[in-house]
Amino acid sequence: MAKEKMLKFVDISQQSPNKRSTNKRKGDFQEIYDEFINEKAKEQSSRCSQCGVPFCQVHCPLHNNIPDWLKLTAEGRLKEAYDLAQSTNNMPEVCGRICPQDRLCEGNCVIEQSGHGTVTIGSVEKYITDTAWEKGWVKPINIQREMKESVGIIGAGPAGLACAEELRKLGFKITIYDRYDRPGGLLIYGIPNFKLEKSVVLRRTKLLKKSGINFVQNFEVGKDKTLEEIKKKHDAVLIATGVYKPREIEIPGSNLKNIFPAMDFLTASNKKGLGDKVKLFDNGTLNAEGKDVVVIGGGDTAMDCVRTAVRQKAKSVKCLYRRDKENMPGSAREVANAEEEGVNFIWLTSPKKFIGQENVSEIEVSKMKLGEPDYTGRRKPVIEKGNEFKISTNLVIKSLGFDPEDLPKLFNSNELAVSKWGTIKIDLKTMQTNIDGVFAAGDIVRGASLVVWAIRDGRDAASQIENYILQKRKNKKEYYAA
Repeated sequence: MAKEKMLKFVDISQQSPNKRSTNKRKGDFQEIYDEFINEKAKEQSSRCSQCGVPFCQVHCPLHNNIPDWLKLTAEGRLKEAYDLAQSTNNMPEVCGRICPQDRLCEGNCVIEQSGHGTVTIGSVEKYITDTAWEKGWVKPINIQREMKESVGIIGAGPAGLACAEELRKLGFKITIYDRYDRPGGLLIYGIPNFKLEKSVVLRRTKLLKKSGINFVQNFEVGKDKTLEEIKKKHDAVLIATGVYKPREIEIPGSNLKNIFPAMDFLTASNKKGLGDKVKLFDNGTLNAEGKDVVVIGGGDTAMDCVRTAVRQKAKSVKCLYRRDKENMPGSAREVANAEEEGVNFIWLTSPKKFIGQENVSEIEVSKMKLGEPDYTGRRKPVIEKGNEFKISTNLVIKSLGFDPEDLPKLFNSNELAVSKWGTIKIDLKTMQTNIDGVFAAGDIVRGASLVVWAIRDGRDAASQIENYILQKRKNKKEYYAA
């Protein structure tokens, strides 16, 4: 009987939740997809082929048990589906919304490869977990046995939060130190509401607080306490700061006003959405309303910027990218959403010079062509000399990627080893840095990457920290706290 509920991909066509109309969604910051209704979630889950080698699971960084929770959803067993989804993922409601499924699970779905259209895995995951929150199935961690050891985590982004939750489940005392006034890192201040409503993040961090995890906000390591001082307070420390230093573009005119890094623009917008006073937004500096906006870059952060500018009622929004559409590093789905919302993509272009008196007024742009492949296999963009043109603008947003900050200097910890790229060096097996008892995970190790990889790294770090503490306890012949 159960088998009849599956393998429906031949009879039932692919269907995603409906998008809100372009005009409606351009006018606000709400998420753009409507919710699946129960019957549609069951129906779309039933399209799963239950293949012998589930490539969706293989290509998920968390190796989520996707075929199993699709089957449970198709059978109407939603609580069991949620229990399974959350067993491998600390934030399934986040990943269902923001993972680039077209590059991961859905892009590798067997029935997608066979031409039947992928199972809409991300939408089903979002439906399962939103239902779980609504029904009250998501509970604070129930600690069976409190441990005497404590772990300090630097950074309240996805890697730090995932590690904290896993270690708290084991009974360890957890304190998270973070430089911002709210936990969540990129989830709270980097990703716009139309992709991830902030209530989704706030309810997750509230749950972690109820689980006994201690958050210390507005705390800067190196300023409020050094890394060494934090290390003395805890039995182990995890560095999970992420990478936030914007990459620069060194061209004439870079010193002109109204040229900003992407995170400055996105953070101002997200803070306003949370009800904060933001001076540079309130005085119009970081508000795109009525402006000719140019975003430089082609990744997911650039897509967040162009789509935010549209919602702020920019006069025009253009995106410059040095390669063509087929070679965009960002999600194809996000590019399509941006195009629907009126963003003008100018492919094969690179800024040559910013022009203006005090504020930027124009960008001189070089036309590009694709040359020979580089070491990654991607064709290199090459400037077409003598083929320049100008674009009018009064707000430029640079979205060229992120690099690590100088953590040894920032943390007053010169002995902390870093790679030639500035990322923290770790033992790849133990995830421990060159400092005993100090671990690192997430983007600060691997470089700017996906939220789902940060969660995976945080979970792996929790396992290694547990091993480290238990080994220390064994060496001391000490066991549980009274």
